[in-house]
Amino acid sequence: MLRIRPLFLAMTIVLAACAQAPQKAEPAKPAATTAPVAANPFFSASTLQYQAPPFDKITDADYQPAIEEGIKQHLAEAEKIANQTAAPSFDNTIVAMERAGALYVRVTKVFDAIAQANTNDTLQKIQAEEAPKRAAHDDAIYLNAKLFARVKTIYDQRAHLDAESSFLAERYYLKFVRAGAKLSAADQSTLRELNKEESTLQTAFQNKLLAATKAGALVIDDKAELAGFGEGDLAAATEAAKSRKLEGKYVVALQNTTQQPAQVSLTDRATRKKLFEASTERAEHGDADDTRATIQRLAQLRAQKAKLLGYPTYAAYSLEDQMAKTPERAIKLMTDMVPAAVAKAKREAAGMQALVNKQKSGFKLAPWDWQFYSEQVKRNEFKLDDSELKQYFLLDRVLQDGVFFAANKLYGITFKERHDIPVYQPDVRVFEVFDKDGTSMALFYADYFKRDNKAGGAWMDTFVDQSGLLGTKPVAFNVCNFTKPAAGQPALISHDDVITMFHEFGHALHGMFSNVKYPLLAGTNTPRDFVEFPSQFNEHWADEPSVFANYAKHYKTGAPMPAALIAKIKAAGTYGEGFATTEYIAAALLDQAWHTLPADAPKEDVDKFEAAALKRYHVDYPLVPPRYRTSYFAHIWSGGYSAGYYAYLWTAVLRDDAFYWFKEHGGMTRENGQRFRDMVLSRGGTEEMDAMYRAFRGRDPSVEPLLIERGLKPKSSKSK
Repeated sequence: MLRIRPLFLAMTIVLAACAQAPQKAEPAKPAATTAPVAANPFFSASTLQYQAPPFDKITDADYQPAIEEGIKQHLAEAEKIANQTAAPSFDNTIVAMERAGALYVRVTKVFDAIAQANTNDTLQKIQAEEAPKRAAHDDAIYLNAKLFARVKTIYDQRAHLDAESSFLAERYYLKFVRAGAKLSAADQSTLRELNKEESTLQTAFQNKLLAATKAGALVIDDKAELAGFGEGDLAAATEAAKSRKLEGKYVVALQNTTQQPAQVSLTDRATRKKLFEASTERAEHGDADDTRATIQRLAQLRAQKAKLLGYPTYAAYSLEDQMAKTPERAIKLMTDMVPAAVAKAKREAAGMQALVNKQKSGFKLAPWDWQFYSEQVKRNEFKLDDSELKQYFLLDRVLQDGVFFAANKLYGITFKERHDIPVYQPDVRVFEVFDKDGTSMALFYADYFKRDNKAGGAWMDTFVDQSGLLGTKPVAFNVCNFTKPAAGQPALISHDDVITMFHEFGHALHGMFSNVKYPLLAGTNTPRDFVEFPSQFNEHWADEPSVFANYAKHYKTGAPMPAALIAKIKAAGTYGEGFATTEYIAAALLDQAWHTLPADAPKEDVDKFEAAALKRYHVDYPLVPPRYRTSYFAHIWSGGYSAGYYAYLWTAVLRDDAFYWFKEHGGMTRENGQRFRDMVLSRGGTEEMDAMYRAFRGRDPSVEPLLIERGLKPKSSKSK
């Protein structure tokens, strides 16, 4: 997923998938509590290639002085633009704003990235202190009446501008309006307070959730309770316990989702239940890390803010500038799929219950059994074993011979690992990216292993955005949470993890292929319900036969995956899509339920509201709980996807429809890749997304390919 940055960073999208906050993180480099200007590495552009962050020089003490000086400089630049005597022009107003805030952008891009991926107590403290100041800084710019007047003049006269400049002027005008520029002074004052409170609560949620996720890890005393774990899993659980100074014990750390990867192999039903409960109740223990009170107020104040801005609900406000336009359209897309998805999930459950009965296990299937018995069904019916599959998915080979190989086949780009560029944590790797003609074009950082001080989930962002105006090239990164193997063990990942790597690299391609003049429109700075399109589209190449054959090789022998095993994967087809689609839609509809509350609604009891919402949308299927329950739904409470989690389904329609265009035009060819790069990946947010997609596809998107790919509709003769 993409990490969404707040409005105060040039109003850009650069996501976060899921975020929470830490415990004791990587120890910071020793530093004084304040950093002199001359010594602060953020006070001038980095001299490293493409202005990559000088992590060998950055200390925790550098961030706060640089953020506050960045705010000061940015506000001074905005005031200068607003108060100039020259008549408003595109160059002296819009372009000037695009150039402003260099220090602020430079430091906050790095700070926000590290605060999610490698945080510690010091960084959390800075986050909490700076969140309301950054919200106030945002308001000081977008509620500046003189500045808005200049922007409006240019917006009204934009007809004479070129297409990209005209679209930029429109974006700025709408951003100002949506930020409250047209409100009365009294309402603006109220809005400022709501924004400060929201930023504070979002930071609090993030920090509470990371702490709750760490504390919620399953601690096991008796190795027998981990029956079913392979050698690598046991070694990782032992290592996780040692890192927490729990000698002689085992620790199964929690992932960000409801269901946990370990459920697949744990044969002890009581252990599976304990792990499930640890996951679903992680942030609901009535302690300092319980997130529910924070959520109650966040939902309430967002509704109040929307009303102040003239919208009936926060979802109506949030979706107005997205492809969906209204929450009703987003909800309809999801609810239309509910009957087929739940029916397929129930068929899957019936097959698992039949297996339980056949084994005379004597119990009724429960949600903590789903992953385990789903795996058993695949073994019994399709002779498919995830533990066997993992032996063919060595992380580095998937990266180099899969992800990078596919990008080379489609776009001609190549990669060279760089060991001379400093990183923020020893596990992080850096690659220089070269275009098809051999010219250097970007840097790419890969941070794949889970840490207790890293937010959950997977995401992409940039340290530096591409911009023709500023002469900058992209410095992008991917962050994931794969289990780190113990020393001497191979880093083997699941097929789902393989898909995650291709997904996040799809975001990276979107950022690195950007060929746009203005920063606000560059790379992944698009609506949420478009930005997940390039990433999800890139997932398709993971199973492309020529790509799969290149990376799916046994980690010991290097032998390719046997044809018989590949045939089993194909035979399994869309098995499991009922579960996957249902758990996702349940979470996405839960998001809409929270964000369609009216401003006068009282604070809701989190657990009761969740249960009622799932029932209302007919996704209250006990065996398939939401992918994220409300209390740990980081996407919507701190990750920038409030009222926007539907975007994954919306863009999945585009993903599969675009993939069918490739199938109709010769498949994975360099020519097709170049067309997709030229018409989508390089364009950033320079035009309306509907028009951009229509130009590529030749028509509006069809939902049929998605239904076929998920097994919710049979293939027609034309689509086979």
